[in-house]
Amino acid sequence: MPNETVKSIGDYIRTQREQAGKSMRQLAQAAGVSNPYLSQIERGLRKPSADILQQIAKGLRISAEALYVQAGILEDRPADSGVRSALLTDPDLSERQKQVLIEIYESFRKENAAAAGTEDAEDAEVAAAVATMTAAAMTDAVTTEPVAEAAEAAEAAEAADDERASASSWSEATAEAEQSEPSGNVDDVTGQTVPPIG
Repeated sequence: MPNETVKSIGDYIRTQREQAGKSMRQLAQAAGVSNPYLSQIERGLRKPSADILQQIAKGLRISAEALYVQAGILEDRPADSGVRSALLTDPDLSERQKQVLIEIYESFRKENAAAAGTEDAEDAEVAAAVATMTAAAMTDAVTTEPVAEAAEAAEAAEAADDERASASSWSEATAEAEQSEPSGNVDDVTGQTVPPIG
């Protein structure tokens, strides 16, 4: 098993070196190790220490963490979105700037993870409150619907009674007016004198 780890870390370093377009000599110089020693690491003949891995990571401009994981020094973390790798391989940033940006990035990720946990709890509370309110509204609807229907029926009956009352009072008023109206006989009209014809 250790030999497989040594072999895999050597393969990983060689792959990263080739992707970076560096020769073994260039990487050995950048990492501060000898060319033969780096060659032995890449071939899986030597197991590098954490310090050597850190130096090689700097020479490759990648995360030392990635090398530690490959070497079995660190447990593998869940894959990130590629931001860390992009920051670490950016040639325009200094090592200090890369580390600061990674720290900021990680703090944002932790903050968002904590907020997501809080939001999940809040969402559960809101869902429970909505369920309670919905159940209460449904109960109210069941008990108030017959009451509402009865109220509507009472209003309709009252409106019909009002219509009948206004129709009968109209009839009564018309009858009264007809009785009090003069019959058209001149003699019936009081206070009027008819001039003699003659």
